[in-house]
Amino acid sequence: MTKKEMIAMLLAGGQGSRLGILTSRMAKPAVCFGGKYRIIDFPLSNCINSGVDTVGVLTQYRPLKLNTHIGIGIPWDLDRNVGGVTVLPPYEKMHDTEWYTGTANAIYQNLDYMEGYHPDYVLILSGDHIYKMDYENMLDFHKESGADVTIAVMPVPMEEAKRFGVMITDERRRIVDFEEKPEQPRSNLASMGIYIFSWEALRDALVSNANCPNLDFGKHVIPYCREKGEALYAYEFNGYWKDVGTLTSYWQANMELIDIIPEFNLYEEYWKIYTRNETLPPQYFGPESAVERSIIGEGSDICGCVYNSVIGTGVSIGAGTVVRDSIIMNDTVIGEGCRLEKVITAEGVRIGEGVRLGEGCEQPNETNPEIYCEGLVVVGEKSIVPPHVSAGKNVLISGSTVPEDYPDGRLESGRSLVREDGV
Repeated sequence: MTKKEMIAMLLAGGQGSRLGILTSRMAKPAVCFGGKYRIIDFPLSNCINSGVDTVGVLTQYRPLKLNTHIGIGIPWDLDRNVGGVTVLPPYEKMHDTEWYTGTANAIYQNLDYMEGYHPDYVLILSGDHIYKMDYENMLDFHKESGADVTIAVMPVPMEEAKRFGVMITDERRRIVDFEEKPEQPRSNLASMGIYIFSWEALRDALVSNANCPNLDFGKHVIPYCREKGEALYAYEFNGYWKDVGTLTSYWQANMELIDIIPEFNLYEEYWKIYTRNETLPPQYFGPESAVERSIIGEGSDICGCVYNSVIGTGVSIGAGTVVRDSIIMNDTVIGEGCRLEKVITAEGVRIGEGVRLGEGCEQPNETNPEIYCEGLVVVGEKSIVPPHVSAGKNVLISGSTVPEDYPDGRLESGRSLVREDGV
């Protein structure tokens, strides 16, 4: 009989619509981060670094790139005969076919997978957060406190607490009440969306609430456990944790990697972040190139100037080009004599020579002002920007655009240019 003390269930099927065009063709956990990683690398690395060697990855929305990246789990030492990593998409059943309709519903639909390992504990994770966390310490807390459910929480400024689910605890960290995005929070302990359940408590909660529409942990499972009298405890985490669910937070998290003293250190020996590595040549820097406070991925060819930016793998930047405060993802080619400021390019973008992006005054974006904001210019996957055109701030460009798409050679601030091949 296969027996695991604790297994992890990693929720990685979300669309991530607040990342705009970056997730039009892939799930949010598959989006590039930090020059060489993808977002899902962080929870997967946390698992293996914490001694959790059995991980079910629940996928749904546009899973191809994510599935290809995970493969059989070799980069994270999760290619195991017993356990390892298993991708768990929705599947057709005898009498019906059902998509995952909520976080807890997705876990419920994989009860058979979990029961196959006879776990004592189940760790529930999200696939779209950037952090380093030792889950073994959280499990020790769970055991010592006698908890049925342990929820990881993080202290946040009280004025920000209303954006989260917050936990009200006693002096022993037992949860006595919780509030979902309260207008006047009574606590600053924000839920991180990381849970450890004792197996019996989880199975009972899922089966008892199986018919709830859009079954969710925060809305249904946790309240059910509390009403039943289960022991709920809050495990306080004080390290770096970032929900990169918006373009602004995603850009900020990348920029924090290149601070003089980075809040989140990718270079620690004792807690490595693992990823799938392609066979790429070394970086090349041309005779007139200059790079300051930036991350440059393998296989990149830099002939221009890069300042305060994160450059992915296989990127080419032409002579005379200046890239500043930007995120340039894998396999992007930028021609000569360009100027890019606060630009995010998805993978495989082609930018012609003499292009200027991110200059001028700010105007709200005409289609999604809450997504495309803070002066960012976002260019979708495999898009083409023709030579000698310019674009302002809060701009979206997607698809194979041509000079005629830029009146008088310019796309004004706040505009969205989306060609059909870029949808």
